[in-house]
Formats: sequence, C-alpha cells, structure tokens
Amino acid sequence: MNGLRRLPIVIGGFEAQAIAVALEKMHPSRPLTHDLMKNFMSAFTIDLQEIIICDLQEGIFYSKLVCVSEHDTVEIDSRTSDAPALAVRFGCPIYTYEHILDSAGILMEDSSSKRRNPPQRQRLAPPKAAPGKT
Repeated sequence: MNGLRRLPIVIGGFEAQAIAVALEKMHPSRPLTHDLMKNFMSAFTIDLQEIIICDLQEGIFYSKLVCVSEHDTVEIDSRTSDAPALAVRFGCPIYTYEHILDSAGILMEDSSSKRRNPPQRQRLAPPKAAPGKT
C-alpha cells in the first residue's frame, strides 16, 4: 500500500472465504476453485505476475490477470471478486489506475506527517508469499 487511498470492493461470501483460507494458510481436504486454478497454471508453468483493476463502468470494476509463461505474457479478463483470491495464492501485487482511485477510492487518515506522490499505477495490497514460493 503506497498511499492513503483504498478501493472498497464488494465481494461474495465464497470469494471472501477463498481469500481467508489462503491468508490463514489453511489446507482444505479438496482444492477450492482458486486453488484448482493455481494448480492448473503451475502445472503448465504459468505464473500470475500481477492483477490490474483496469476499469470501472456503472459501479462495476473490471480486472485482468497478467499471466507469464516462458514464451508469452497474456492478460486474461477476470471478475474483480476472484482476482484477490488468486493474488493471495500467487503472492502477486494488485494495481489500479489513478482515474479509478479518483472515482471510487476512499481516503484514509494520514498517520504520518509526510505524504508522497502516488505513482501512475498504485499498488493496492502488499503481496503475501505464496506457499512454497521463495
């Protein structure tokens, strides 16, 4: 988190549970959908490099998964509610654009006396190390 602004995103119960399971490093007896996606991507040597919340239309956020393989980088459309669950599993950052933060962001109280200028694309959440990733 590089600034004082946050982007509130409403997600469903399933996605919230999927995020919580990964953050708490819990291991369900069967893989959740997001675990399946990670396992599938890992099996084919595809890494999730970053999430970009790239658009906001009529109150709906649009996101892309930036996936990298040995030979290619591909952006894949994603529901914004699923993207954080994958980001936590891969330990990748989540970014958005200035105009989206201007439209839908909220300003948190400044706990320090200095505030730096935000970059063009602002990181929303610190990456969490994915299990088994160094």
